[in-house]
Amino acid sequence: MSNPMDDPLRKIVGDRTAKVLADHLGLHTAGDLLHHYPRRYAERGELTRLADLPVDEYVTVVAQIAKADKRTYGRGSGVRLEVVVTDGSGSLTLVFFSKAAHAHAHRLIPGRRGMFSGKVSVFNRTRQLAHPDYQLLDADEGAEKDALDAFANRLIPLYPACKQITSWRIGQAVDTALNSLTAIGWEGVGEPLPAALREARGLAPLPEALERIHRPRTKADIAAARDRLKWDEAFVLQVALARRRAADSALPAVPRRPGRDGLLTAFDAKLPFTLTDGQRRVSGEIFEDLAAEHPMHRLLQGEVGSGKTMVALRAMLGVVDAGGQAAMLAPTEVLAQQHHRSVTEMMGELAESSGMLGGSDLGTKVVLLTGSMGTPARRQALLDLVTGEAGIVIGTHALIEDKVKFHDLGLVVVDEQHRFGVEQRDALRAKAAQPPHLLVMTATPIPRTVAMTVFGDLETSVLDQLPAGRSPIATHVVPAAEKPHFLSRAWERVREEVEGGHQAYVVCPRIGDEEEGKGSGKAKAAKKDKEPGPDDERRPPLAVLDVAEQIAQGALRGLRVEVLHGRMQPDAKDDVMRRFTAGEVDVLVATTVIEVGVNVPNATAMVIMDADRFGVSQLHQLRGRVGRGSAPGLCLLVSEAPEATPARMRLDAVAGTLDGFELSEIDLQQRREGDVLGQAQSGSRSSLRVLTVMDDRDVIEAAREEATAVVTADPELTAHPDLRSALDSLLDADREEYLEKG
Repeated sequence: MSNPMDDPLRKIVGDRTAKVLADHLGLHTAGDLLHHYPRRYAERGELTRLADLPVDEYVTVVAQIAKADKRTYGRGSGVRLEVVVTDGSGSLTLVFFSKAAHAHAHRLIPGRRGMFSGKVSVFNRTRQLAHPDYQLLDADEGAEKDALDAFANRLIPLYPACKQITSWRIGQAVDTALNSLTAIGWEGVGEPLPAALREARGLAPLPEALERIHRPRTKADIAAARDRLKWDEAFVLQVALARRRAADSALPAVPRRPGRDGLLTAFDAKLPFTLTDGQRRVSGEIFEDLAAEHPMHRLLQGEVGSGKTMVALRAMLGVVDAGGQAAMLAPTEVLAQQHHRSVTEMMGELAESSGMLGGSDLGTKVVLLTGSMGTPARRQALLDLVTGEAGIVIGTHALIEDKVKFHDLGLVVVDEQHRFGVEQRDALRAKAAQPPHLLVMTATPIPRTVAMTVFGDLETSVLDQLPAGRSPIATHVVPAAEKPHFLSRAWERVREEVEGGHQAYVVCPRIGDEEEGKGSGKAKAAKKDKEPGPDDERRPPLAVLDVAEQIAQGALRGLRVEVLHGRMQPDAKDDVMRRFTAGEVDVLVATTVIEVGVNVPNATAMVIMDADRFGVSQLHQLRGRVGRGSAPGLCLLVSEAPEATPARMRLDAVAGTLDGFELSEIDLQQRREGDVLGQAQSGSRSSLRVLTVMDDRDVIEAAREEATAVVTADPELTAHPDLRSALDSLLDADREEYLEKG
């Protein structure tokens, strides 16, 4: 018998609703709909908080109408209805224009309560919903009385919704699906959790959990349902990762043990500094893995500037010592070129083979391979790789192309894992005759539980020590709107750093060569005459080209100011970075293209414009570009975000600590779970809906143990057909996403 959870939604809710659910929420089957859980619940009589509503998101609120006014605009030619709703902690304005203003005025009167749904915007510093959908909850007449009765004795589920379908319409569809499954006694609905596991942990059966989460009578119902559904998500994901670990560990690999007096020894002897204890410890873990007869799968994470590149280079040299080749995959050409420069500089004559002028007898060629290289240079690099002349190659996605062949690929190093999908790193690994060893690096500190969940197929090493000589970075928020003179002082500080012999970065969210703002005078006039809209107040993010021109002609006149962004030609980007590194540029105005890997020890100051437009981890990454030499670093976060807003609190958190692991937890708490976990599934949307990796550490760890035990005892899951079906469903969704992305 087929599983009714796989039935298409059109059979349950009709073609029209099914199309909206599929197109706008990605829900295609009964199971998809029933696993679309309420975001939260409102209670009869409860006034939910309005004070913290997120701007630019679709929300549903339960509130009471405090006042309603009709106003005219356009010299009396237009009318709008403004309705203020309140919850005791804050207020929200509902706005209707023209005919809608007249149509809703007689229903939206003070004292009435309802559910209101729409996209939150800001106009005149006030949060508002323009033309929201709503359902009144305390009316006496007809359909409204039915709505009141429906919600009278239970919690009101509020679903993640969108403009095209409201929370309560999703709730109606869920009710229909639950009724149809109840009518057949849930026959054929699979149980992904093994019975022994459910019983041992006191977890509810799946039908009961779904009934309770969508139709709770008490908060205890919600808690019990969530406990069960968290286990579903954690366990199925951990089974997938456990099977991947088991399959990888069963593969053969060539052990790569460096020689006693070879390339690695020669490199270590010429280092002008001592490795940190952390670098030595992590290198030991890596070399132990490289000596094994199954492939290494290790995640190397650490603070910005903790010396990950040095650890990775020593691993690559060790593999070359053992007769193999090593490839480093970088996410951008700027970063690939930077890595190539720094590696060849650190290696010196060891970066040339003995057949080359000035090369060392122990040396190996280090080549660069990017998509924009000229044909002769590209042809030579490919030849060096296939013959084995080059022991190390550093490149971008160009390394994955079919034309790239290796003589004996022994190690793949992936820099900034979050920029690549699982299938991309696998494509590079597939270029080896036998599975190569894999080292994944990230400078974004990841809490342990996230690492376990996202990178569960990798062992983890952490570098939590900064090399000697690295300087502290002072970080300050510059409230440009409240205190414009603070921004003037920020530019003065940049000038002072340059006059002291140092250099500075200015980072902007946008390039500035887009087509915006080029409309005709008639179009601009029309825009000027129209009724002000909710989004008019939020200006576009500041742009590199605009800011560079402004400061070069104003606050930083006389200094050598250059720009760097992703749409520049590769040669131009490389030229700017070379000149900045050489000290020929005082101030580099750039996008986040400089976020990772760029190493200019003489750069001591950074000004991040519109800093509230960046994430916490991204700000921490950017800040890590300064303070890389002996002089202290300075990072100034410029923002117009008002004090005490969530955006400003994020910036205060960044200014308050240099601990990347602490910041990563703050970042994770403020972002949707899927944004984080989607990275693990090659950019696909996360399958996690109730499990939160920060709050459910115990569940994740316990699920990992249970999953490992199940996979060890039954690798093919022969005795667990429902679990296998759930696993296939998860992986099928990912494969579909890969295909869609081309």
